[in-house]
Amino acid sequence: MLTADEFVENFEFLDDWDARYAYLVELGEALPPLDEGLRTEENRVQGCISKVWVAPLADPQGQGRIRYVGDCDTAIIKGVLAVLVELLSGHTAQEIEALDIDALFDRIRLAENLSPNRHFGIYAIVELMKSQARAFAHR
Repeated sequence: MLTADEFVENFEFLDDWDARYAYLVELGEALPPLDEGLRTEENRVQGCISKVWVAPLADPQGQGRIRYVGDCDTAIIKGVLAVLVELLSGHTAQEIEALDIDALFDRIRLAENLSPNRHFGIYAIVELMKSQARAFAHR
């Protein structure tokens, strides 16, 4: 499981935004296909120009841990989604709620390199994932 610090190290190792963009796209391409049954309105991210779905599943480790799966029709956002799926999976709802995703995005200067619309959409993804985690904890 990739930690936020490991992701930032990998990201900062790359020289420029073009290489970083390519890295995100590559991460998105490695995201496993999303089961069609999970492409529901409940799992669709509202407020994102791209079509994005993200769904919480019970993590095989149990103990209230969540595993996320997702998909997107846009390469760069799919890459960011892949990062979020990796970073948030394997945690409990309480741990997910406590994760400071804003700090992560600030560290990699994501907002400086994406349009405001894409930036807004990414935060919509994070908010849905946190909302799903809260609902998952109350099952």
